[in-house]
Amino acid sequence: MPILTISRQYASGGAEIAALVAKRLGWDLIDNAFIGRVAELAGMPTEEVARLEERVPSFVERLARALAGSSPELFLTAGEATSGPAGPEEQLVRVTEAVMAEAARHDRVVLVGRGAQAYLGKREGTLHVYVVAPLDVRIRRAAERHAVGPVEAERMVTEIDENRRRYVKSNYGRKWEDPGNYDLVLNSAAFGYDGCAAMISEAVRLKGWR
Repeated sequence: MPILTISRQYASGGAEIAALVAKRLGWDLIDNAFIGRVAELAGMPTEEVARLEERVPSFVERLARALAGSSPELFLTAGEATSGPAGPEEQLVRVTEAVMAEAARHDRVVLVGRGAQAYLGKREGTLHVYVVAPLDVRIRRAAERHAVGPVEAERMVTEIDENRRRYVKSNYGRKWEDPGNYDLVLNSAAFGYDGCAAMISEAVRLKGWR
């Protein structure tokens, strides 16, 4: 069952490219719907979960409180059993992995972010893509998206990328930016969103998955 994971530097356009790829291939996109599913499992408003960028301590603390009365099996990844009480961040990782495991049981899914490339790193039938762009391009995009100045935009880009880097390192022992963890690394500034989507779709075709 083929799955495509798309990791992305903040404001590189990875989410937009993922949507284009899903549309081209006719595959299911797990992005905003993914966030909604986590919110549903956690019993929290979707907009609260949507603020998460892989690892934000204040969010983790609120999520842990919300999950305190939840059923323990919510946090189990396939075949696992709990060995003791989990801390706040571990609870967040488990509920996120539960959603990813659910997605991985389906055929032809595009899964965006949330450490999917690390969690599914050894899964057969998975194509891992990393979308990047030069820092100045990403700062400009972030400034336009959030209507902030370049200094604030750079702070956001740097902070969110670091959150993603820490999340993957601390939970999976992998380097988020290591190109060796990906099958394709694409620069969205060089090829544009449509160009990147076309190359990813072609890679899927070459795998014989379409």
